Amino acid sequence: MAENDWKSRLGVVYSTNSDFGYKSDAADEQPDTLHPSKQRLIVKIDKRNRGGKQVTLITGFTGKAEDLEKLGKELRTKCGTGGSAKDGEIVIQGDFRERVVSLLSSMGYNAKRGN
Repeated sequence: MAENDWKSRLGVVYSTNSDFGYKSDAADEQPDTLHPSKQRLIVKIDKRNRGGKQVTLITGFTGKAEDLEKLGKELRTKCGTGGSAKDGEIVIQGDFRERVVSLLSSMGYNAKRGN
């Protein structure tokens, strides 16, 4: 299925060579996870495109998707609510800005309340 993913190959000029194979070199690389003290996380509230519901949005995470999922799960567990972690953002259902900032600070992250 990955060979037929045409969206990642937009703008590529194809050869008439039957042995040609498109290879993406940057698609599989993930940046290394920075130390928590070097992470600058912004914690803010968001309502956009969510049907008027409030969510706490944590942005600015630099690292691997597994580490983002792990941090998101730990925050969701400590807040006692649902949410998700993808695309470098952690979404926690409800307004937990103060609690999340204090939890991240206690974990060693450089967290700041955005709005």
